[in-house]
Amino acid sequence: MDFLRPATWEEALAAKAAHPTAVPIAGGTDVMVEINFDHRRPEYLLDLGRIGELREWEAGEDTVRLGASVPYAHIMEHLRAELPGLALASHTVASPQIRNRGGVGGNLGTASPAGDAHPALLAAGAEVEAQSVRGTRMIPIDAFYTGVKRNALAADELIRAVHIKKADGPQQYAKVGTRNAMVIAVCAFGIALHPGTRTVRTGIGSAAPTPIRATAAEEFLNAALEEGGFWESRKIITPSVAKRFAELVSGAANPIDDVRGTASYRRHAVGIMARRTLGWTWESYRGTGRGTEGVA
Repeated sequence: MDFLRPATWEEALAAKAAHPTAVPIAGGTDVMVEINFDHRRPEYLLDLGRIGELREWEAGEDTVRLGASVPYAHIMEHLRAELPGLALASHTVASPQIRNRGGVGGNLGTASPAGDAHPALLAAGAEVEAQSVRGTRMIPIDAFYTGVKRNALAADELIRAVHIKKADGPQQYAKVGTRNAMVIAVCAFGIALHPGTRTVRTGIGSAAPTPIRATAAEEFLNAALEEGGFWESRKIITPSVAKRFAELVSGAANPIDDVRGTASYRRHAVGIMARRTLGWTWESYRGTGRGTEGVA
């Protein structure tokens, strides 16, 4: 196994173009596990650890440009108001040591359905900034996941940053695991209210071959909130609406049985998380207006 260690982003792109099979490594929290268990033995490792710009972020008027290697700990500390759903998801990632090393770019590159960041990125609405020596393109998060641990990146592309819409309403994230820390999700769920467009977005993790949105549930809830005048009145969502939303979220899941949980349990748990997080986000919206702070 050869180790490539570029000092600049341009050198990294050139190395990836010359060695398309090279596996990028930054925090190493996903890649090294696979190597240690002999699940992967790449010909080349492309170390991005010396490229400081990947650990930078910029909050614009409407979006946050998050460098691919910004650690989860930094998201928790500095971007809680702008990206509350992702900040909550970051809290659930492994241990403090790993949260200080790992970043969203690694989650996206691995594209595991159990990656903690995916439901929050889907719910918030994100775009992946992919770059190669050929140029730059923006990949909508809905089009990024193409299969089990597969993504839309070309062989010569690297993830430079993620562009995420700043919260204009409450966001939430919930995760079920076999213990409280250092655990891969049995299933996870993210939700974001977008009062500006009067829409709700969702994200489901570890309950389908890829991270997915519950689009039928979103469409139902968007219609129910609009027809019932909920956005203007901020009245309590009726139990029947919440129940139906949860059922549709559960129905969107396409899980499997494995050592962490059964398919039936995952469907049930996703529905429970959907109902609870809807309640939490809506109460935040009712009580604080725009309500951009996540509820722990």
